[in-house]
Amino acid sequence: MKVFYLTIFPNFFDNFISSSLIGKAVANNLLETKVVNIRDFAEPPHYKVDDTPYGGGPGMVMKVEPIFKAVKSLPKSHTILLSPSGKKFTQSDAVRLSKLDSLTFICGRYEGVDQRVSELLCDEELSLGEFVCMGGEAPSMVITESIVRLIPGVLGNAESLVSESYMNQHIEAPQYTRPEVFEGKSVPKVLLSGNHEEIERWRRG
Repeated sequence: MKVFYLTIFPNFFDNFISSSLIGKAVANNLLETKVVNIRDFAEPPHYKVDDTPYGGGPGMVMKVEPIFKAVKSLPKSHTILLSPSGKKFTQSDAVRLSKLDSLTFICGRYEGVDQRVSELLCDEELSLGEFVCMGGEAPSMVITESIVRLIPGVLGNAESLVSESYMNQHIEAPQYTRPEVFEGKSVPKVLLSGNHEEIERWRRG
């Protein structure tokens, strides 16, 4: 899978794409990433990427032209705008997107992004929930993690995907490991019983 990030803060992604399982996926050629600085497509000499909103109001709005040029400089891919007004991202979206060959994330900032970015460039708008972040960078990384872990070969134990939360319309049961008792809190006796049928029944709730 190829993933492109359009942002005005490219350094935001440095550690993310080189660390943990994301870094391993890149090293194993399961994932290819490219971070694109939107300012590189703005007009000199100031390379301005934002302007005041039509109709007035607080804050600044990201301009359509540099984002349009940045997207058009990339191979065609499924393009997502991270936006508080977007559809709430779910595990079913992660499964759907993990099957695509390439994704482009447009990371907004400031008060918002010119609506024509969504209308002209995007296949969908996604949100992590009913709250507002400072920009789309962090949400794009969260979504990337949820997608990439579903790519065959990324996780060490693929069986963990089968029983985890949201994959089968249920929330995964609580997990425990050693010690058996800590600060007066004990592991449920059923997990120590060796009775696999009872353990599975407990896990299903």
